[in-house]
Amino acid sequence: MSSTQTEQIVPKSIVEEMRSAYLDYAMSVIVGRALPDVRDGLKPVHRRVLYGMYEMNNVYNKAYKKSARIVGDVMGKYHPHGDTAIYDTIVRMAQDFSLRATLVDGQGNFGSVDGDGAAAMRYTEIRLSKIAQELLYDIEKDTVEFVRNYDDTLDEPALLPSRVPTLLLNGASGIAVGMATNIPPHNLGELCEGLITLIENPETEVKDLMKIIKGPDFPTAGEIFGKKGIADAYETGKGKFTIRARATIEPMKKGDRQQIVVTEIPYQVNKAKLIESIADHVRNKKIEGISDLRDESDRDGMRVVIELKKDCTPAVVLNKLYTMTQMQTSFGVIMLALVNNRPKVLSLRECLDLFIEHRREVVTRRTLFELNKAKARAHILEGLKIALDQLDQVIALIRKSKDPVEAKSGLCKSFALSVIQAQAILDMRLQRLTNLERDKILTEYKEVLALIEKLEEILAKPKLVDQIIKKELAQLKDDFGTKRLTGIRASLKEFSDEDLIEEEEMVVTITHAGYIKRNPLSLYRSQKRGGKGKVGTGIKQEDFVTNVFVTSTHAYLLIFTDKGKCYWVRVHELPQVGRVARGKPIINLVSLSSSEKVAAILPVKEFEAGQHIVMATKNGLIKKTDLMAFANPRSSGIIALGIENDDKLISVHLTGGSSDIFLATKNGQSIRFPEKQVRAMGRGAKGVTGVKLKKDDEVVGMQPLEKDGTILMATEKGYGKRTKLEDYRSQSRGGSGIIAIKVAEKNGAVVGTLQVGQDDDVMLISNKGKLIRTKVKDISVIGRSTQGVRLIHLDKDEKLVSIAKIAAEDEDNEVVGHA
Repeated sequence: MSSTQTEQIVPKSIVEEMRSAYLDYAMSVIVGRALPDVRDGLKPVHRRVLYGMYEMNNVYNKAYKKSARIVGDVMGKYHPHGDTAIYDTIVRMAQDFSLRATLVDGQGNFGSVDGDGAAAMRYTEIRLSKIAQELLYDIEKDTVEFVRNYDDTLDEPALLPSRVPTLLLNGASGIAVGMATNIPPHNLGELCEGLITLIENPETEVKDLMKIIKGPDFPTAGEIFGKKGIADAYETGKGKFTIRARATIEPMKKGDRQQIVVTEIPYQVNKAKLIESIADHVRNKKIEGISDLRDESDRDGMRVVIELKKDCTPAVVLNKLYTMTQMQTSFGVIMLALVNNRPKVLSLRECLDLFIEHRREVVTRRTLFELNKAKARAHILEGLKIALDQLDQVIALIRKSKDPVEAKSGLCKSFALSVIQAQAILDMRLQRLTNLERDKILTEYKEVLALIEKLEEILAKPKLVDQIIKKELAQLKDDFGTKRLTGIRASLKEFSDEDLIEEEEMVVTITHAGYIKRNPLSLYRSQKRGGKGKVGTGIKQEDFVTNVFVTSTHAYLLIFTDKGKCYWVRVHELPQVGRVARGKPIINLVSLSSSEKVAAILPVKEFEAGQHIVMATKNGLIKKTDLMAFANPRSSGIIALGIENDDKLISVHLTGGSSDIFLATKNGQSIRFPEKQVRAMGRGAKGVTGVKLKKDDEVVGMQPLEKDGTILMATEKGYGKRTKLEDYRSQSRGGSGIIAIKVAEKNGAVVGTLQVGQDDDVMLISNKGKLIRTKVKDISVIGRSTQGVRLIHLDKDEKLVSIAKIAAEDEDNEVVGHA
């Protein structure tokens, strides 16, 4: 350091210095880089690019200029940053899939919705789009403030006079320091109508504005779901809604298959990556049912074709595509912009109000500029008029003067003219002294005076300013307005797993060892009575099937254990593993204790009031509880029935409250009584006596009865029969009942009972895993005191353990088994 310089060191806390420096940096980013101004909707780089192109006369009706030339000019004059940042800005302003109204008219490769990059700036050419010039309209009329550029050599506009509500038209996104903005694009016609409405009625509320400005309008179209999210954004400046691709399900030209055709995708989604992600999901088998995928997009528009397999449900595949890919995205709105160089989250009303105020200021400044210009012209014309009225004297004075200075001074003194007027007289050409030219000057003078009066009236009456703004907005809509691209729907139903699962009838099978699985009903084809059957479950030697029933993939399973607890599982969550596989242990799905066994599983489609669950125990107790009591079970299970240690739950059914209840015992007894004799109880109650049992007897089945049908009884040695319903008279609950089937050595103990119709099929299950499906009409109808007929041929040491009713199939599906 030179000895002539005075060294001065000022100690300062590093914490304070860092805080101060970071705040300066943050404000620089917020004001000078990341956030748009609410008035012209532009960030500094966009404003400088547009102004630079305007200054170079690179306008819509002139020839294109190389992008590199524009980038260099803007960088050298106004934006001293990297050329890449400037060119990226130009590229985005030229992309019709990024902006609702492009501000740059590009020639060449400016990228695509597939994520392709633009060509280098030395190859592409640009000029201002026609609507971009509306942002710069009247800039030469002192409508906005100018500031010095970065090196203090030129002036640049602090903002543009913009006739266009660019902030809402094209939206904005940017990450500042500690804050971010994300404003969606809108429809110009709707914005103009909304602004006109707000000018006419300043008390208009957001809900009324939303009847005009219905919501965002994206350049890539699509569909918006969630009017509430839009309303939140417009009311508070923050909101969230869902955008979906527009897709249709169409028949293919050949064959009977169908295809999904996607013609519009959510905003800012990369089409190529979307197609790639769909392909990945198909390869990973997360989305099934798709046979082919191709992109048929061309100059005429987007078209992504997803061909489907013959046996799939198109709606299910489409729902999976929405849920698992970017065919459905969410858009979080943060309407953050600069207001007087300060960041502020704005409502729709505030955005529109501030734009109207901006336009009022621009129109006022323009009017004042034009008024001053008109007054200056009137002043000159007034001097010319004076000179023309006294033409001979003026000419004589000029001829006598030795030089222009003396002539000017003489005119000012002799005719009370200003220096400007005197100079205008001296500058006037001799041809203007003709009568015709004199008339032109006088006419122009009158017109300028009328213009001055008009301009002064505009400045004196704010309503006239508003009328001008309304007229300009209406013209803007007529010149540049387009139809809405994005559809808007009230709300999007939240997808549950069931919405994505095709509804299908399933056979659910459970083994004694606690394995459960599901398989399509179509795997089990009908056989004649007495057939040998198919193996429906692959089981170990010591295991056997104990429960089987048919239900829908959209149903819930209420799993009741012999200990009186209830668990809740969805059918589609069960493993689908093929006909001979064991399945999955139930303990992997629900938290059963080691001493619990599944006693009954009840498929329930909906939990509705007015329905009841009726339960029966081995010791003859019966209990009824409202279905709604089971709607919200815990993962650890809930109490369904208070039960004694020597008893167990054996049967559960869903009823409407007015059926007759039929109980059957192991030794062939039965009782029928009205359900109304059993009052509804809480889940913890034990129940009441349903049937009085004899020694060594127990209840094996319980069935709520319908008006029509017969009672089917099946025994452990494969025998069974049907008996007419009227053969079982109604009795009082708690009695010993009457004989239902004659139990002997030949047929064995009763294993189950069902009420069946003539068109029903039933499934018979042995302890070796053998299943046979047979038609009810093939089973004889005989009296109560009989042993029945053979239903299934059993191997040695094989026993029938369960029966289940299923829907009957067509005769064409019948398979004839062994007689």
